Formats: sequence, C-alpha cells, structure tokens
Amino acid sequence: MDVRLFALDIAAICALAFALYYPRHRRKDLAVALVGVNIGVLAVTTALATATVGAGLGLGLFGVLSIIRLRSSELSQVEVAYYFAALAIGLIGGLGSGMPFAAASALIGGIVFALAVVDSRRVMSGSRHMAMVVDRAIGDADELARFIEARTGMAVREVSVVRLDYVNDSTTVDVRCGGKAAVESARPRNLRAA
Repeated sequence: MDVRLFALDIAAICALAFALYYPRHRRKDLAVALVGVNIGVLAVTTALATATVGAGLGLGLFGVLSIIRLRSSELSQVEVAYYFAALAIGLIGGLGSGMPFAAASALIGGIVFALAVVDSRRVMSGSRHMAMVVDRAIGDADELARFIEARTGMAVREVSVVRLDYVNDSTTVDVRCGGKAAVESARPRNLRAA
C-alpha cells in the first residue's frame, strides 16, 4: 500500500467534487456522491489488490453497482463524466500500487485536468442544452425553432421533438442553442421531429 496514492486520491477527488463540479453545477448531493463513490472504490480496490479473490470479480461487482447507482437518479452527461472520473481516480488510487507513483499521479492529474478544461465556460461557452415544454402543439420543426427563439432570445441550432400532445396543446422538445437569436439568419440548423 502506498500512502501517497491515498493522499493523492483524496486531494484529487476533493478538487474534482468541490473545486470543479460543485461551483459549476451546484448539486451538493452529487458532489457528496462523487466523494463517497471514490472512497468506496478506493477502499475495495485496495482490499482486492491484497486479497486472493480475482480483481476481475471485484471490478465486475463494481460495474453492476455503478449501473444500479446511475439508473437510480437522472444524471446529465456531464454528471456521468464526473461520476466515472471519480470511479477511475478511485481505481487508480486503489490498484495503482503496482505502478510508479509518478505514473499514477500523471493519470489522476490528467483526469482532473481534462474535466477542468472541457467543462469550463471558455471551452463550452457557445452552446446550451435545454429540455422544455412549449405551451403549443407545433409539429413543424422550423416553426418550432422560431417560436423557441422568440421566447428565449437564443439562437436555436438543433431542436428535436420528444413528444407532441395535441390534446393538451403542448410540445416537449430537446433544444441545443447558443448565442443571441437573429431575425432570419442563414445559420445551419439540425431540426428533427420524433
């Protein structure tokens, strides 16, 4: 057991959960879950590394538990990325005693750095994703995009109709947008009806 890896794991998961994830996404419950999952993975993988039970069996059990956990609450794709980063950091911390400390440090640091960069406002500033219910039943994708642009002031890049309800006069849509809406621009749109 390398105590430095445990310390590195704790520092990395705290940075991931409380310095990166929570300030950007403001979900306390998931920040706590990230730390809990990481510590659990670290503890079990450390125990499996020293036990005679095959690591494949233990990791398979973790896979099943992770799938159950991920299915129990609706997580966005960004939250899933943080969740798996927490798992990966815990695995490296628990099983990394067979590799040089510098290599394990580089892997853990690379995971935290990658999420810090790709989840920053500077990298992803021009795009937003929204799921919304429009208070009108609109089947035409172009008309729906114009309606959403008028309501939100955002330029619609892609709109996908999830549910069209003529009885209750509503449309459930998945919208990708960014920037301010123009009156009539020649920007490309990806418009789909389900």
